[in-house]
Amino acid sequence: MTPILYWMRRDLRLTDNPALTQAAETGRPVIPVFIHDEVVADWGAAPSWRIGLGLEAMAGRLEEIGARLILRRGRALDVLRDLIEETGADTVCWNRLYVADERARDTEVKAALEADGIEALSHQAHVLFEPWTVETKTGGYYKVYTPYWKNVRDRALAPPLAPVETVTAPETWPASDDLSDWDMGAAMNRGAAIVANHVHVGELVARDRLVTFVEEKMDRYVAGRDDLAVDGTSGLSENLTYGEISARECWFAGQKALHDGEGQAETFLQELAWRDFAHHLAYHTPQLTKSNWRPEFDAFPWEWETEKVEAWRRGVTGVEVVDAAMRELFVTGRMHNRARMIAGSYLTKHLMTHWRLGCDWFADTLIDWDPASNALGWQWVAGSGPDASPFFRIFNPETQAQKFDRRRRYRDRWLKTEDFHAAIPRSWNMSPDDPYPDTPIVGLGEGRERALEAYRSRDAA
Repeated sequence: MTPILYWMRRDLRLTDNPALTQAAETGRPVIPVFIHDEVVADWGAAPSWRIGLGLEAMAGRLEEIGARLILRRGRALDVLRDLIEETGADTVCWNRLYVADERARDTEVKAALEADGIEALSHQAHVLFEPWTVETKTGGYYKVYTPYWKNVRDRALAPPLAPVETVTAPETWPASDDLSDWDMGAAMNRGAAIVANHVHVGELVARDRLVTFVEEKMDRYVAGRDDLAVDGTSGLSENLTYGEISARECWFAGQKALHDGEGQAETFLQELAWRDFAHHLAYHTPQLTKSNWRPEFDAFPWEWETEKVEAWRRGVTGVEVVDAAMRELFVTGRMHNRARMIAGSYLTKHLMTHWRLGCDWFADTLIDWDPASNALGWQWVAGSGPDASPFFRIFNPETQAQKFDRRRRYRDRWLKTEDFHAAIPRSWNMSPDDPYPDTPIVGLGEGRERALEAYRSRDAA
């Protein structure tokens, strides 16, 4: 009856949680712990704040089944060793993650614990198909999404696990930090109060969102997900990134809808598989999140920090749909997926800015930040990544706005919202009374030609 330490990370749920389920089924005492470790310490403002909200919700869920969430701060291996000594635990279990810094931490922890004589058990929970299980016919990894999708679309998956309803408690609970002492929202400053109106926190909320999406939005998903003014997506990226719902539960809901005759459900399944594809690539090519996946772009003449980049961040480029997108991001912590492509293309092509600056800004401001998906999305739009949109494919923001925001509802909503000025840093010295730019900081035709010339020159060199 020695305790098991369940090390929680991006899996804030009781349902379909393999590590927690297996620990609970042993009948031994289970001690859930979340560690503010070396990986979490590097997170940006919005993800840090958002996981703090998720931890608060998860603590309540654990109390319902007779458990407590133990919070500790420090290097993961050191904290786990301290807890093992304090509790007498001889087993540590967790659910696997696949991005480079997560894997490096987990590999070190597993090797060290096993050397200490501690059982270290890891499980699959964050993705549908683990990266090493999806191979090409020659045994390699996939670099293009379409054949990846064809490989996994009809694969059998075990059904989601039932929610854990009870766990055995230890005779004495170890001490825990107070979540409020961590001040997870410190870097959000006054923006937290604004973004808080747009979050959907916790497992119960996430599962309700899935049901609502399937019943009310799935039949309009293909067109609705591209319409900037329509709430046409599931919104579940926020919950998936912290594991408040499992990808497998979403997959089975989509498969059932498809089986019941809803043809648009396949597009939803493809989006879930694209998320898996991002982690597939992050596992096999760790450079995805930090450097150009295509090394030929290392010599590309992208610019770095400029006044134009700052104008992009602040939503004052003079290109309405781009600025609306950047303001939506600051108010809600999210950005419409179509708008992400438009804003990303404008930054990397019209402004000739390295994708890393956009990627890092999103990592600081997105509440649904996923390191693999964020990097893949930016490298896709910049042309430097696997299966990317070619660099010479340059989104025209005006054309995109005419097509996906015909009635201007998206642009008018976010360009005129007072919440933006209530959320931004005071140091920006921006006021609702400031006039909107008369002309773009870089003309669309001018920026397009400069980008194409840089691309042609690179090929000629």
